[in-house]
Amino acid sequence: MVEELVAAGVSVAAVGIVYAMAGARVVKQYERGVVLRLGQLRSDVRGPGFTMVVPFVDKLRKVNMQIVTMPVPAQEGITRDNVTVRVDAVVYFKVVDAADAVIQVEDYQFAVSQMAQTSLRSIIGKSDLDDLLSNREKLNQGLELMIDSPAMGWGVQIDRVEIKDVSLPETMKRSMARQAEADRERRARVINADAELQASKKLAEAAGVMSEQPAALQLRLLQTVVAVAAEKNSTLVLPFPVELLRFLERAQQPAAPAPEPARPSTGQPVRESVEQPVEQPVEQPVEQPVVQSVQEQPSSLTPPLGSDPEESKTRQD
Repeated sequence: MVEELVAAGVSVAAVGIVYAMAGARVVKQYERGVVLRLGQLRSDVRGPGFTMVVPFVDKLRKVNMQIVTMPVPAQEGITRDNVTVRVDAVVYFKVVDAADAVIQVEDYQFAVSQMAQTSLRSIIGKSDLDDLLSNREKLNQGLELMIDSPAMGWGVQIDRVEIKDVSLPETMKRSMARQAEADRERRARVINADAELQASKKLAEAAGVMSEQPAALQLRLLQTVVAVAAEKNSTLVLPFPVELLRFLERAQQPAAPAPEPARPSTGQPVRESVEQPVEQPVEQPVEQPVVQSVQEQPSSLTPPLGSDPEESKTRQD
């Protein structure tokens, strides 16, 4: 009899231990436990650590409270300026109310994913291509507000939304490349023209200074020659100033000889006509008296045309 009682007590104790072990639960630090007793939500949410539930009566659901990183599949849409793009994003969210995440929505992660995809399509249709490429911060904030509004009723808080990549058609990429190239070329031409304007002003000032000092132009020419002569593999073409060439041309021309006066047939020179221009001032040209002296000679010195040379000799004797 005693042995039967002992066996019964051991059996009851074993069953109690097994029942207690069936109701023992461990909630991790980053989790919260939501207890449903006979399908009804218990008001207390179990915190991290060891907890007990009624076996076969209570059902414990653990909810992860960590920040979840969810990639949003790439969505293809048409922007407001009629450009077809393909955009993908990533959503960072976390559960702030474990009871609402279990009761208010069937699968909060799937719900957040679908809401993110529809919001991404909507933001693509409301934006221009330039905004998608350069103004992503504003689009991220708008996308975050669109997802966060319904997610608050699910006990979920959207921490951050980021647009990862924007895929464009190849034709659009080539068009944008040509546009960027044209813009760069326009900037280069403007900068080059500005540089030419500044250089022309400086050159005009330098020309004004050199015009006051002609030796400065010669020094600048010599500096240019020295700079060009440093390259031994080049042919040097040395330009000369026009003034220097004119000076050399005048130096090479011989002085015009004065014309000699006509002499009479007797062979005696006309000294009066030669000595007359020497006594005149230096300012008067030498050629004028000589011509006058020639013109003043008597006509008898030159025999007339058609006369007999013998008669001319007789007359002279």
